[in-house]
Amino acid sequence: MDSELNEGEVTTTAERRATTGLVMCGGEGTRLRPAVGDTEKPLVEINGEPMIDRVVATLQASSLTTVAAGVSPATPETAAHLTEIDGVDCIETAGDGYVADLNEAVGRLTTPVVTVAADLPLVAADHVDRAAATAGEESLTVCVPVSLTTALGVSAETTTEHDGTTVVPTGLNVVGSEDGQTAVWEDSRLAFNVNRPGDIDAVERWVDRRDRTNR
Repeated sequence: MDSELNEGEVTTTAERRATTGLVMCGGEGTRLRPAVGDTEKPLVEINGEPMIDRVVATLQASSLTTVAAGVSPATPETAAHLTEIDGVDCIETAGDGYVADLNEAVGRLTTPVVTVAADLPLVAADHVDRAAATAGEESLTVCVPVSLTTALGVSAETTTEHDGTTVVPTGLNVVGSEDGQTAVWEDSRLAFNVNRPGDIDAVERWVDRRDRTNR
């Protein structure tokens, strides 16, 4: 919650919101290997475009001014690929797991930071800007209802309860300086967190249906 301002102060939550986006792309992606072989998870293509390219493009299209990427020894090809994209600062992490690598990468940045998992290929700039505005200085976890992932036919690796509803963390978060909050947004684009082979099929079917509808 915003603190009260003294008369004459003009600082607003919008001015204190995140200006840096961090895409996490250091995971081993073992659950996807039956479908993609040795291809590093961030480089797996959705409709002909690597997931990492989609997420980076989203961050660059948002109101954020700085984009960083957390890579690890498990994703050397992803790290090399990112050097070919202008405006992305790579941060080498130890590869000790998502949370440990996230903490390591965020520790080198100025919070608040919008963080996005590389396996969230349909995340859009409006999601990023909404997350930054909602969080302000605080941390934020963006979730979708588990009923939405079920309806779309995508896996839900982790679930939790929020206000009596079972929800799934999306991989879009804000790491801030204060205690966090949870937001539940019913948006199909945020439900496609690609962890298993079936998730690739589900997201490509959804994109194909959307494209046919918009023609």
